[in-house]
Amino acid sequence: MAPRSFWKGYLRLSLVTCRVAMVPATSPRGKVRFHTINRATGNRVESRYVDEETGKPVRESDEVKGYPVSEDRFILLEDDELEAVALESARTIDIDTFVARDEIPWIWLDKAHYLTPDDKIAEEAFSVIRDAMAATGMVGISRVVLYRRERALMLEPRGKGIVVWTLRYGDEVREAEDYFSGIDEGKPDTKALRMIGKLIDERTAEWDPSMVQDPVQKRLKRIISSKKKKQKPPAPRKGGKKEASAETPDNVVSIMDALRKSVEAEKKGGKSR
Repeated sequence: MAPRSFWKGYLRLSLVTCRVAMVPATSPRGKVRFHTINRATGNRVESRYVDEETGKPVRESDEVKGYPVSEDRFILLEDDELEAVALESARTIDIDTFVARDEIPWIWLDKAHYLTPDDKIAEEAFSVIRDAMAATGMVGISRVVLYRRERALMLEPRGKGIVVWTLRYGDEVREAEDYFSGIDEGKPDTKALRMIGKLIDERTAEWDPSMVQDPVQKRLKRIISSKKKKQKPPAPRKGGKKEASAETPDNVVSIMDALRKSVEAEKKGGKSR
């Protein structure tokens, strides 16, 4: 069963408009979540804002956003002032620019959402916009209010629907060259490259979601299940963490020797894999 949409509004391209619905493409529902409990009473602990100086609770009506200009001085911004700089329409995805998909690096992509027509009448206009982008290899750029703030969006056709990516802002992305520029540009040894290629061939498999399952979540669920049944939780696995070697080797094994041993090990274990 598909999850209910968390956002409904309109998709518009010039004079073409249709009703659409959006849901996040990922969900944290499968994760184990905890509440903070008072061990003495068994009751949940409630979080409250308190004044940093007086230690007294602050009423919600007295809470206001503050921009720090010094260690103990703030410029206060009221809700109506913050709302005034938001988009005029928080419910319309108005595509005003198109960009070639391969011109947008992966690092700008933030959170993925599925966009679908909200009713049968909207399907025709939705399909025209989607298929036109797919045919030209273009993606749409727009803005809308999501998660209580204005977001830049990239709309990418995908099958029968459209994937909407929220985009990171320019001041959130660090330049790779600032970190990679100091790495030696010399080419690795060709023999080493061939041997690494053999290791890659040996370990190549088709993608499967099970490759990225979270083992910690599984263990937590087992512990919770055993506590529900009032049973003793499973003991920690021995060897779960490798102990650091007490001695540091005083010589470095050559990469070629390490690669030869790795390739031989892969060949021996290939049949069992």
